[in-house]
Amino acid sequence: MNGKRLSIAIIMACGIACKQQQPPQVKERSPRQEFPGLFEAVQSAHIFPDSKTFADCRPLAAPAMVLQYYAKEQGAEGFNLAAFIHKYFLVPAAATSHYISDTSQDVVTHIESLWKVLKREPDSANTWGSLISLPAPYVVPGGRFREVYYWDSYFTMLGLKESGRTDLIESMIKNFAFLIRTYGFIPNGNRTYYLTRSQPPYFALMLQLLISAKEERKQELLTTYLDALEKEHHFWMKKPMDGQTAEHLVVLPDSVVLNRYYDRGNWPREEAWTEDINTAKNSRRQPVETVYRELRTCAESGWDFSSRWLADGKTLGSIHITDIIPVDLNCLLYNLEMTLGDAYRMKGNTAKALQYESAAAARREAILRYCWDPKTGFFRDYDFKKKARTPVLHLGGMYPLFFGIARQGQADSVAIVLQRQFLYPGGLVSTPIETGEQWDAPNGWAPLHWMTISGLLTYKNDSLASEIAGRWAHQNIRVFKQTGKLLEKYNVKDTSLQGGGGEYPNQDGFGWTNGVLLKILHLQQEGVLNNVKNIDTL
Repeated sequence: MNGKRLSIAIIMACGIACKQQQPPQVKERSPRQEFPGLFEAVQSAHIFPDSKTFADCRPLAAPAMVLQYYAKEQGAEGFNLAAFIHKYFLVPAAATSHYISDTSQDVVTHIESLWKVLKREPDSANTWGSLISLPAPYVVPGGRFREVYYWDSYFTMLGLKESGRTDLIESMIKNFAFLIRTYGFIPNGNRTYYLTRSQPPYFALMLQLLISAKEERKQELLTTYLDALEKEHHFWMKKPMDGQTAEHLVVLPDSVVLNRYYDRGNWPREEAWTEDINTAKNSRRQPVETVYRELRTCAESGWDFSSRWLADGKTLGSIHITDIIPVDLNCLLYNLEMTLGDAYRMKGNTAKALQYESAAAARREAILRYCWDPKTGFFRDYDFKKKARTPVLHLGGMYPLFFGIARQGQADSVAIVLQRQFLYPGGLVSTPIETGEQWDAPNGWAPLHWMTISGLLTYKNDSLASEIAGRWAHQNIRVFKQTGKLLEKYNVKDTSLQGGGGEYPNQDGFGWTNGVLLKILHLQQEGVLNNVKNIDTL
């Protein structure tokens, strides 16, 4: 049987097995673990321009069988590794590769049509490969991001709610609860190579978003997902044996406990294998495992990569995110604790409610003490090794406004800094610094625009919120009219250019851009934002 016929036979056999399989399979082994030697060989040979491609490839036979074929065939004369991979693996396509947009449509109609393109049905029969099966439908970001992503999904849900797709919001929440109950946390995405880390903890916000659309079900929803909320809190707050700083917990000298990002792995990311090896090599830091952990941890933050994590402010090899207490992460955990308090109050468990409310109050006080910088009038990260706030201003400093943690005077000061250092014709830069990394200037990102706009509205700065929303929406729609795409990120300084930088090309699709733009346009229609240009004029 030739290779092509063998592949077809395997696929057919897999299809029959798939139909017989019922619940989602619990997977834990990543491609590097499933294909030792072969994985490294493929990544080192640069068979695919993007390291993520092979990590996402689906083997057409059991991994042990593929390794047997590899051991047998690699010594043969004329062996071609690329041909071998295409023979025994199914190479994935981009999430939006078969979609052609219609630029004659208005952008709202375009987004509404994209939900169907980006939606994935549950796949309980995904026996081989890195994809972790989920029990309910979900929406992927787009482009190279073919799986669900944790923090992306909240901003996608903003748009789903405006589209009346609360069914999809609820099914995605069910998926995230399934991941928490299965693995003890929500991985970066539903891939086995993400099982060493999470992402910014937005699960409580997702639940609050669903409750805002289904207020009559508040008690039911909080009760249903209370165990998942508590397990996620435990993941971030798991106490080390000796009571010292370890993993996600940072114990400060005054016994205050705050959180940092932390990946359990110390090897190159499988989805960025060659990139991480090159970064570690160029950094000349020893041991290289230290650099790998920092890079992986940065991926947990979602800000991969940014000057906010770089010791010298410009060189990726100087990354030291594990030394840093991020202000945005701790604001998200404050909200998780407040949500747990609310859930226990509804259950009538006053003691547990007080426990979480007290933890939230202590965290709020610590955020104000360690992260507020009166000299610059902005919220910053805190370097607990240097015992000082980090030097880079960034939009993570807007989270205390989003969650109502900031005092009014602080919020007023933050607004001034935004106008002076962040605001450009196309919206807000993530940081005012240009490094070539994608989470720095000149790029702007949908999630940070929403956290900023909403935070400003919370403190009654409607005028600036509207100005920012207007510039961002205009840039989104202008690029859509030119290209037929809504992108992952945008150049907001020079609006004639698209966003760039980082490890991979700008992606289209794009879940969180769709969601935030739709939310902004609906707020404009409702009169909440008064400076967003009418979509019909763009």
